Amino acid sequence: MAKTAVALFENPVAVDEVVRDLKSSGFPQKDVRVLREPREMAGSGVMSTPHTDFEVDLIRDLKAIGASEADAEAYVRGLRHGGVMVFATGSGNQADTAAEIMNRHRAVEIEELSTAVQYLPSTVGKGDDLASGQASQDGAVQVGRVRSPGDGARLFVW
Repeated sequence: MAKTAVALFENPVAVDEVVRDLKSSGFPQKDVRVLREPREMAGSGVMSTPHTDFEVDLIRDLKAIGASEADAEAYVRGLRHGGVMVFATGSGNQADTAAEIMNRHRAVEIEELSTAVQYLPSTVGKGDDLASGQASQDGAVQVGRVRSPGDGARLFVW
């Protein structure tokens, strides 16, 4: 059964380091995917809106590997605002290693993107509750993913 580690990064330099570390840990290039929001895209038809098509396709693909609708939309918001996603697919141990590498490079906790305010998390303190200024502890668990508290990378089993 394949596992995919997925992470969002706000710093493109960190993505280059993550990919380098994944390759040095034994991941073949074909099993590592980097995704940025395309700046210029050709439409797929007369009624096509290229960015919307991209986002709808990404949400569908993320849900297919086990992401919830809310998480998939949070990833899209992160990309829309300059983030970069990294996917690494492999055996259970390989995917676990990939998630550890991603977390060492500060993968964004997508729960922080679930608010109505459009920003990447570095613009406010980690865990801040924007309404009250109080720190929050969200230990969300979802079927289809394995997650440790405090880690931004997600593991999806499919």
